[in-house]
Amino acid sequence: MSERPYVIDQMISAKSIAARIEELCGEIRTEYSDTDKLVVVGLLRGSFVFIADLVRELDLPVEVDFLEASSYGNSMESSREVRILKDIRGEIEGRDVLVVEDIVDTGYTLNHVMHLLEARHPRKIKTIALLDKPSRREADITADWIGFSIPDEFVVGYGIDYAQRNRNLPYIGKVRFTG
Repeated sequence: MSERPYVIDQMISAKSIAARIEELCGEIRTEYSDTDKLVVVGLLRGSFVFIADLVRELDLPVEVDFLEASSYGNSMESSREVRILKDIRGEIEGRDVLVVEDIVDTGYTLNHVMHLLEARHPRKIKTIALLDKPSRREADITADWIGFSIPDEFVVGYGIDYAQRNRNLPYIGKVRFTG
């Protein structure tokens, strides 16, 4: 796949992300205050930076696991067909679970993952998404916690990529094609 030339305009600064994570963790700590261990399930690959910052800020006993689902490949558009590429390793039956997503767009991926995990009978399961694009929603799902609602823009940075590039940016940037 050949990429079109583009530039990245900063949308959400690293400072804003850090401040919002601190706020969200306060709410999550309250929600899970009675847990003996929270299983934090990151949806790979886009959530890995978010999950790292989140668990460092949580101040709860946590276990981290990962699930990789794909509905995009290297495309900018969801295929609406969700494939599980890597399942979690641990058991979640009777346990407290927090599913961490980078961005909820059409909602198909998060909806599919939640049905998969709910069938394993966790004690409590909640979701958090760094970014939410409500204007693009097609599946009937909303994350329990949302870092930032954004317009229908193609974004990169803070773990989110375009064709496996730009994950390492410390901020969220809007991709603007120049050619």
